[in-house]
Amino acid sequence: MKSIHFIINPIAGKGNNCISENLLRAYFPMDMYDIKIKYTSYKKEAIELTKASVEERATIIVACGGDGTVNEVASILVNTDVILGIIPIGSGNGLASNIKIPRDIEKALTVIKNQITTKIDVGCCNGMYFFSNTGFGFDAKVVRSYEESKKRNLKSYLKACFRTFIKCNNNNEASMEVIIDGIKYYKEPLLIFISNSNELGYNFSLTPKARLQDGLLDVLIVPKMHKVKLLLFGVLMLFKKHIYLKDVMHYQTKKLDLISVKGNFFDSQIDGEYKPLLESSVSIKLLQNSLTIII
Repeated sequence: MKSIHFIINPIAGKGNNCISENLLRAYFPMDMYDIKIKYTSYKKEAIELTKASVEERATIIVACGGDGTVNEVASILVNTDVILGIIPIGSGNGLASNIKIPRDIEKALTVIKNQITTKIDVGCCNGMYFFSNTGFGFDAKVVRSYEESKKRNLKSYLKACFRTFIKCNNNNEASMEVIIDGIKYYKEPLLIFISNSNELGYNFSLTPKARLQDGLLDVLIVPKMHKVKLLLFGVLMLFKKHIYLKDVMHYQTKKLDLISVKGNFFDSQIDGEYKPLLESSVSIKLLQNSLTIII
């Protein structure tokens, strides 16, 4: 008998999801499946609930929420035999969108029931895992502004982008040494974005060529630029043409390091969650085929 645990963030998205035991039993009958439902009540509780589910020998653990919930659950399952499932009920749902998991709950449950699995790559930033992306500079500031919003939706995200754009001051961007494949580059970036997948959420993408199974991280570096040019970058991003701007740099690598020239700390985001890093250096690497996921 397979044991499937559902870890649900009850306030994800609009907070009105209808995942109940009765609904789950329609897909996972009692004589074939042992199911358990766990609800989170505070940030990072999904980590503890997932650890407990692993100890309880769950075969599949399903993250029901947005990218933050998925990250917390999936981080515990890296390099284990436990399978990750996703029911996307959050606002952005970047990883779920990348692997074509339907946003309709019943259709997503059908995907879980079919149990077609694959292995995907995972990014690691100073010991913290990311499955979609991590970013530094402007991107992280947008996420921080977005988290201050009362609502989590596309309108709030666009407002956060606009607020960050208005406050943007190139003089405040830190100088840093970027080391890619052993080669040092000195940059004063407005934005450094490292991606494992080609989805940001809301169907936006900074790295449209990124793939979850190509054994590479896609790195986008946007240098300091005038606000008019930054606005052009934003417009081109909507059409996934921003990488053709002359000053924008794109790399693919398995590993990179960021070192603050002045010893400053890093503003960062990991899978859409603001994470200030209290270190003056960052090591980012790829862990190939290290997570089993239902697609």
